[in-house]
Amino acid sequence: MGFPGTWMTVNESVIYRVVPKCACSTIGQIMFYSDHGEFFDGDIHDAEDGIHKWAIESSQQLITKAVKGREVYSFTCVRNPYTRVLSSFFDKICGIQRNGKRYRGKLVPLLIQKYGIEVGGPDGTEEFDQIESFRRFLLFVRDTIRFRKPMDPDIHWSATSGHVSTFIANGGRYNHIFWTEDFNAGMQTVLDNIETPHQVDLAKIPRFNESEGHGPKRAHPVEDYFDDLSRHLMWEIYHRDFKLFRYDFDNPANKMPTGEIDLDEIHAKLG
Repeated sequence: MGFPGTWMTVNESVIYRVVPKCACSTIGQIMFYSDHGEFFDGDIHDAEDGIHKWAIESSQQLITKAVKGREVYSFTCVRNPYTRVLSSFFDKICGIQRNGKRYRGKLVPLLIQKYGIEVGGPDGTEEFDQIESFRRFLLFVRDTIRFRKPMDPDIHWSATSGHVSTFIANGGRYNHIFWTEDFNAGMQTVLDNIETPHQVDLAKIPRFNESEGHGPKRAHPVEDYFDDLSRHLMWEIYHRDFKLFRYDFDNPANKMPTGEIDLDEIHAKLG
């Protein structure tokens, strides 16, 4: 199994467990900058050198040794399930991807046919009922996660706790987990605990939102997308995320956490 989705700086100052849709592009670029004094030219997800990734075979032994040795500072970043799944819908389902095509080829036609969703036409620019289509997408998300049908769950909408847990289950331990919603404070804690060849000034770091502009803009407040049934599905899919990372299930309008993350609890429950 190893450590899928795990990145490490080349000077082995820090280890990061990537969680899709949780500021991962910005975090990856900060890691790259801390090593090289410059940002990766392009989407950090495409970088094949200058940063260690589990997906790069030559990095795997180094990452395994560092994670299991527990001497390298390790962290991850999480996000409110309501805004994360909405972001996945607008970016991955409604949006045209970096390669100029739809995400995962036949996925969107399948959703249009089987779930009756709309995505704003061929390029995502036409008007459509965002709320109705999102709620149908959420039904599809539940089907993939509960029943693995009509396909296995996708990393962009599978539960955050599932991503976080593989790192623990295979012998890793987090030193810090912080919220996307309080990014600067959380990332600063990481930087304060590591030594890097290049200093990082968070106030000057741009936000690398690689998904921005892929799809239509969200036309309504977050809470408008979630009726009683949608919230029932959200609890079914993401109840561990709400509980462990202290997000407010009862109020979709409140994207901020309601309490502190308990690292010991997370290691006990996800290990």
